[in-house]
Amino acid sequence: MKVLITGTAGFIGSHLAKRLISQGYEVVGVDNINDYYSVQLKKDRLKSIGDNNFTFYKLNLEDYEGLSQVFSDEQPSVVVNLAAQAGVRYSLENPHAYIDSNIVGFMNILECCRHYKVDNLIYASSSSVYGANTTKPFKTSDNIDHPLSLYAATKKSNELMAHTYSHLYNLPTTGLRFFTVYGPWGRPDMALFKFTKAIINDETIDVYNHGKMLRDFTYVDDIVEAVSRLVNKPAAPNPEWTGADPDPSSSSAPYKIYNIGNNSPVRLMEFVEAIENKLGKVAKKNYMDLQPGDVPETYANVDDLYRDIEFKPETTIQEGVDEFIDWYLEYYG
Repeated sequence: MKVLITGTAGFIGSHLAKRLISQGYEVVGVDNINDYYSVQLKKDRLKSIGDNNFTFYKLNLEDYEGLSQVFSDEQPSVVVNLAAQAGVRYSLENPHAYIDSNIVGFMNILECCRHYKVDNLIYASSSSVYGANTTKPFKTSDNIDHPLSLYAATKKSNELMAHTYSHLYNLPTTGLRFFTVYGPWGRPDMALFKFTKAIINDETIDVYNHGKMLRDFTYVDDIVEAVSRLVNKPAAPNPEWTGADPDPSSSSAPYKIYNIGNNSPVRLMEFVEAIENKLGKVAKKNYMDLQPGDVPETYANVDDLYRDIEFKPETTIQEGVDEFIDWYLEYYG
């Protein structure tokens, strides 16, 4: 089976490509290798995938003609769309980048999947779609009409767009709401990377919401395990779905939404302590208020994920942090 992964030079995409290749899949990668963060890190991730059963195209998702040509040449059975402009805070600075990549780019993915008869589209959504929700844990059946950032709004838009294509064209779509993914090869703009770098260099770390943030940190290998199981499990219509009492996470069309989170929120200070434990060094801390666009707590209900694929993330925060720091120290010498 041939799987096309967008965002293959990204954090999750590179891990997923390696996993699927090891399971015998042929992988086609697409990424624009933009300079939102280190281009060298992205190139090194691609290099870590290797050449075996892997074909790579440098391409913007906004380039419909180029993307359509890749679909025409490669004829993938499954598409995993992980390419996106990421980051809540950056969406306050450069909103147009989110519309271009996350809306226009995803529209092009949907059109290519439709026209080239893809059997299964899996795409990244985000825990940020829960926005102003305060009921915990977050369930896929919850209302998500109150996003707190443009990034979150684009991810909710992706889910709505996917449902439309599932309904109109019988395209199986599965949206995955990722909860604060971390691990080796992670993004430099995320907390674990920034904290580790600062503590090693005796610099001060910014601790938002005075350390009271709660995050359902999810180790990247757990994310990849769940996605790899869903590759062979396209969404199917829910025979019990009714428009009189609509379940937002399923449909009479082949459409499904899952949370992928650790189902165990960790206070930000515990996260910092795990880094300090591994490095044997205490961080200098600058306590700050909650930032615009941030939510104070995330907590994933993963009951339906476990029901459907018999898997849920279980890597502890200390295990995951240790793996990241081992990689960081080796990568940066």
